[in-house]
This record gives sequence, structure tokens and C-alpha cells, in this order.
Amino acid sequence: MPLIHDRMTEGVLGALEEADQLFRRHDPKPLGLIPLVERGRQAVDEANRALGLALSQGEIDYLLSAYKELGRDPTDLELMMFAQINSEHCRHKIFNASWVIDGEAQAHSLFEMIRATHARNPHGTVVAYSDNSAVMDGWRIDRFYPDETGRYARRRQLTHILMKVETHNHPSAISPHPGAGTGSGGEIRDEGATGRGAKPKAGLTGFSVSNLHIPGFEQPWERPTGAEAENGSYGRPNRIASALQIMQEAPIGAAAFNNEFGRPNLCGYFRTFELALQGRMRGYHKPIMIAGGVGNIAAAHAKKQALKPGTLLIQLGGPGMLIGMGGGAASSMDTGANLEDLDFDSVQRANPEMQRRAQEVIDRCWQLEERNPILAIHDVGAGGLSNALPELAYNGGVGARVALRAVPSEEPGMAPREIWCNEAQERYVLALEREQLELFKQICERERCPYAVLGEASADGWLSVEDSHFHNRPAQMKLEVLLGKPPRMQREAKRVRANLAPLDLSGIDLRDAAYRVLRMPSVADKSFLITIGDRTVGGLTARDQMVGRWQAPVADVAVTLAGFDEVSGEAFAMGERTPCALIDAPSSGRLAVGEALFRLQWEEVPKAYMLLYPEGRVQLNMSAGEIMKRVDGQSTIGAIVEDLQKTFGEPDLKPDVLAALEIAHERGWIRIRPSAA
Repeated sequence: MPLIHDRMTEGVLGALEEADQLFRRHDPKPLGLIPLVERGRQAVDEANRALGLALSQGEIDYLLSAYKELGRDPTDLELMMFAQINSEHCRHKIFNASWVIDGEAQAHSLFEMIRATHARNPHGTVVAYSDNSAVMDGWRIDRFYPDETGRYARRRQLTHILMKVETHNHPSAISPHPGAGTGSGGEIRDEGATGRGAKPKAGLTGFSVSNLHIPGFEQPWERPTGAEAENGSYGRPNRIASALQIMQEAPIGAAAFNNEFGRPNLCGYFRTFELALQGRMRGYHKPIMIAGGVGNIAAAHAKKQALKPGTLLIQLGGPGMLIGMGGGAASSMDTGANLEDLDFDSVQRANPEMQRRAQEVIDRCWQLEERNPILAIHDVGAGGLSNALPELAYNGGVGARVALRAVPSEEPGMAPREIWCNEAQERYVLALEREQLELFKQICERERCPYAVLGEASADGWLSVEDSHFHNRPAQMKLEVLLGKPPRMQREAKRVRANLAPLDLSGIDLRDAAYRVLRMPSVADKSFLITIGDRTVGGLTARDQMVGRWQAPVADVAVTLAGFDEVSGEAFAMGERTPCALIDAPSSGRLAVGEALFRLQWEEVPKAYMLLYPEGRVQLNMSAGEIMKRVDGQSTIGAIVEDLQKTFGEPDLKPDVLAALEIAHERGWIRIRPSAA
């Protein structure tokens, strides 16, 4: 039966008479209360297990203290909302955790180590670690789009580059096609919901799974070995799809969303891996599904604006449905630790056509340039509205008053918790001034995209969710409690030194070894992952995966154009060397970064020289000699060389910068930026 129907969105009827179920209208389910005042911690512990909240003991202590101060019981909606907002997916609890390794407290969290790269070299960064995607300094280009009358024209404006990569592993393991589809869809929404609205351009996808075990085509390295293999102790939970099923369905799901939304997928990777090492079996029963991409955003719209009390809070996109419950919290659990039904409930379903409509609305708004009505925008992903709306208000410096029954919903029988926390896809929340509502309404009607006014910003810093059906408030709490500083996770670990046997190459037949290498999925032809996707939609693809007259799938890098008449653009590539981490983890990271950079260099992508001068940004649309004349009154060639040496640590840089600028200019590699960039 699972082969012919989707139990999330379809039902099986045993007889024609049962068809009346399709027309039943269910009354809304009531709000749930957690009897904390009466039963104390035990009540929260039970709700934690029953609802799959994945709350740590420290977080439960934090909530007990918060509700003791409020002097009341929490609602099930409030607990579910807190769990989604503070999940691994949304707040990166493990990456932000305090670590003790070999008994020694570490000075930095994993996230602080990642941020350190930007702290050391922030030049050219516009937005990092503070929005739905990162924004990098761009250039002035001609963008081709319509004005409010519908007339298309080129408009020259400073345009930045945005980028985002995330994973969607848990849903892709449970239900590969919709899991990977909503992974790509969610990443696209992150790009569009950057700043005050942006334009996604091109994407990437990647997959790591265990051995495929293709029937009739099993490979020598897939044969079980060791005691773990013999007793099956490393087997996957039944709810997890097999590696072969994942690779038959997940790439189709991701490609289908990109195709139907209208974004080319130009880059990616595919790895299978299982290895018995030091008494343990390593592999990817829970897969890695990576979705990412690049886009563009007008410099004037790169930062979200602060909100004022009375600002309208809007939902843009499709209706809520009882799908994707608890997906954020599920990311905080070990695979198989959650209840099976809750695992399945956490998988969303994709609707790329609705997301395309919503993106068209966003495009029409930012194309109004300085009259863009959007003040700030967030995508609705993990946790649904329970995460997106509080985050929109909190980051805007205000509170929020929301009418729960104003939320568009296709299922009238949902409980308040389900309306507020479901992860029905293809939705955004945004803020706009009340006087801009009529303009926004006209844009939505033209693009046939649903929208709803859910509430307004308040000055008190509280989130207040009101339910007109039950005449109560399912949520009434300070946003600081939800999004402030919940307790940091504490993690302990010990370093395990790899005790590996010496490499033994005896008995290896060269011919057999060559064929084994060529049959490895990470090496073999990946046309089956490429040809399922449209690689030219949008008209801005300069380099896709296929190369040459015979269209061989061997491109090192993906390249897109900044505009239809531009010779500048973006290049992106992937590097992946996770198996090496079993031998030497730091080397694995260096190899992955090195691979990505090595791939980029074949597209003649230059080092982005940051020449810092006070006269302002100067585009290299003139000869390098003219550029040098412009900066001659500000500095000397020697000072330019010294500046480059300080920035890039190149003591052997030759003083003939003028000639280097000439060559770099001819190839369109460099530009001059001010110190404020």
C-alpha cells in the first residue's frame, strides 16, 4: 500500500460507502493545557515525550522558571512553539553548545569557530549570520524588470550577491521525495526572504547515503564484513528509507521543485559510504541532503528595517494544513529516538507553483525600488508561523498581537497548536505599513497569490495570540523568553585516536581496481542526477554541469551571469571529503575547502582585491591607467602594494601594480572599493 499512496495526504477507503468521510466537517479541537502548577516537572516531561519536543533538561528548567514567574500553566501551543524556535534546525543548539573535550573546557563553540573566519576577514561582507541568507558585496549592473505599469526596461543599480546552503536530512530519510523537494523549496524561500526581498537565481543539491545494494549489481565493497555486519547491529530503523530508495526518489523531489519553481540546478555532489572501522560501522543510513543556491538583492534592500508599533504583520502564500508538525524539534533528536508517527508527521509536502506565485509578489515589491512596501520578510519553514512571526517581530524590535483565526487554513478541525505550528510550505511572513496595504493587495491579486493580515506589531515586546473561536489566548508571553537566551547546551567528548592497520596493497589487480574506482558513485557518471533538471531556465546560466560538444558531465564549477547584458557574475563549486575525517578530521576540512577552491580556479575566478581608498567605490569600466590616475592623489603605488600585502599576506607581490591592474581589468577580475565597504 505505501507504494501506491501517500498516507500524509491520501486515505484508503475499503468501500464506496466510506467516501462520505471526504465531506465531513470537523469542529476545531480545543487548546491543551499542561498541568504544571498541579504536577510540576513531571507534566512537562510527559508533554516533551508525547509531543516530540526534544527539550533538554536545561531547557525544561528554564521553562519551569519562566512559568513560575508567570504564575500559570503553559499551553501545548506555547511548549510546541518554544521547542521549534529553539530546535537544532532553527537555533543550532549543538553548534552553539559549550564543549568539554578530554576534560578541558573549550574557549569557543563550533559556531564561534565558524564565525571567526568572517571576523578575521570581513571585507566584502554585507550580511552574515543574521538573516535567512548571507549577502556579499556586488557591483553596479543593468537589471531587466518591469515597472509598476508592466513595462520592462533596464535599470542600473548596485546589486549584491546572496548565498545560502542548508540540509534537510531527517525528512529526506523518512520520505525522500517530499523531504528533498521541501529542502530545495525551503532554501529558495530563504533566499527570497533576505532583507526586504531578493531574487533566487541558481541552485545546488548534494546527497550522502549508505551503500546502494542495487539488486543484481552489488559491488565488492558492499559485502558485509565484521561482527557488526553479521549480527545486523548497525541496521537502520524500519522508518528510514533505504539508500537505494533515497537515491531513486530524493533527487527527483529536489529537481522537481527547482524545475517547477523555475530555478536551474547547476552544482552538486553524490557519495555513498559505509565502512567498518575500529569495531564500529560508519555510514549514512540517515542521509545528508544538501540544498543551496545563489541569488541577487538590491543594495538598498539588503537590510531589514526596524518596525514600529501598528505595523501590519502579513502572511503571504498558501493555506495551513496538518503537515510538517514538529519538524524543527525532530532535527534535535537521534534518528529513531522519536515516535514513528511523529517522525512521519514532521515531513512537509511541496507546492512549488504556489511558491512561484509568492516569489512573483516579492519580485514586484522590490522592483518598486525605493517604494518597496516590504519592511522586513521571513520565510515560514521549521516550526511554521510559531517560529517565523515571533522572529519577524523580535528582530524588528517590537512585540506582536496576532489573530489565530485569521491564519488561512484548509483544515477547520485543527487545534490551536496545529494551526500555529504546522509547517505547510510556500508561506512567508512580512511587515508593511498600514497605508501600503492597498498596493500590496493589488500586487497579490495580479499574481493570484493568497495573503492575509494576521495582526500588528505592538510596543510591549510580548507575543499575544488570540483565538476568537474559543475566546482565549493560546500564547501570551514575552518574546525575550522565546528568543532570548535559553540555557546553552553542554556537551562532553573525548578524542579517539584512529588506530589503523598499515595500508596493504598486495593482491590488488590493477584492472579490477580501476573498474572499482570507476563504479564508485562518487566517481561514476552522474548524468542521471543532472538531466532531470532544467539547467538554463532564467537565462542567466553561463556554465552548467555539461561540457563540450558531447556534453560530458565534468564541469568543475557553476557560473551564472549578473544580468542579461553583463560579463560579470557568480561562480560556485562544492568540496566534500567527509570519509577522510575518520582518519584525520582537520585534514578532512582542509581537503574539502581546497577542493572547492581548486574547482573555482579553473574558471579564472580571481582573488577579490580589496583596495581601500576614501574617494568612494569605483567600477573598473575604464582603463587601469585611468584608475591609477584617479587614486594617484590619494596614495602611491608603493602604498597600494603595501595595502595588498597587509590584506593578503603576499610579501613577494611585485611593485608593477599598474600592469597587473591592466590585465585584471581586461579580464574583469577586480574593482576598487572604499574602506566603508
